[in-house]
Amino acid sequence: MTVAVDPIVPVLDAPARYASWTPIILGALIATALSSILLAFGATIGLGVTSAALTWRDASAALAILSGLYLIIQAVVSFGVGGYIAGRTRTASAASHVSEIEHRDGLHGLAAWALAVVLGTLLATLVGSAALTRSNASLPAARTSAAEPLLSYELDRLFRPARRAANVDLAPERAEAGRILLTSSSHSGMANDDRAYLTQMVAATTGLAGPDAEKRADTAIANAQTAIARSRRSTVILAFSVAAALLLGAVTAWAAAAAGGRHRDGSPMPRWLGEATL
Repeated sequence: MTVAVDPIVPVLDAPARYASWTPIILGALIATALSSILLAFGATIGLGVTSAALTWRDASAALAILSGLYLIIQAVVSFGVGGYIAGRTRTASAASHVSEIEHRDGLHGLAAWALAVVLGTLLATLVGSAALTRSNASLPAARTSAAEPLLSYELDRLFRPARRAANVDLAPERAEAGRILLTSSSHSGMANDDRAYLTQMVAATTGLAGPDAEKRADTAIANAQTAIARSRRSTVILAFSVAAALLLGAVTAWAAAAAGGRHRDGSPMPRWLGEATL
């Protein structure tokens, strides 16, 4: 006796359910995790556009550009993997046309990209605010300065005496001098009274004579201008690299999600992957 067996029919999503959040969240989490790993690896091998270490001053423009290219490459890889996962794990919709299915897969990859960007921004904000709060929590406003991380070496040389008594706290002087040195990068430059006051501060703190204190202050002003200019250059490269990485990451996430959907459905890959389309 022959028993008839009904064929297995795949269960498709209802047409009204346009977005499936489980593949989107999964792709976003994978993209964020992979991006964090690649960024940590890049920072470990020295591919950082900006750094708090003194060695960043000696970094060439080629190294800054290479760091920016690495930032773009890691974004393409991370968002590509996340987008592929979002498209590959999405349940096939009931759309009648192949282009509509590919469009929905691409939108899932784009949604995973957007969620990964939000997660990465929140993570970076939390880490940065925690580090800033921990470093300045015990110091009053008069003893802190935004110039300290950038111009710490210039401030060290500015107040370096031939002989110093033990346990001398120069935090207020360093903070005030740092705020003055920051004005050297303005369009009008440092004011004459600020320059004279900085010279007096150096003479009073280090015990140098007037001409020597003035020479040291002028050297610190020139070095501060150079350091600020290099920091601005690195910031511009970093901003451009981040913008380019995010834009290319969005395109990559869309294309990878579409490719993942084609793998899911057993369809041929598009021509840009080497195979003909349907």
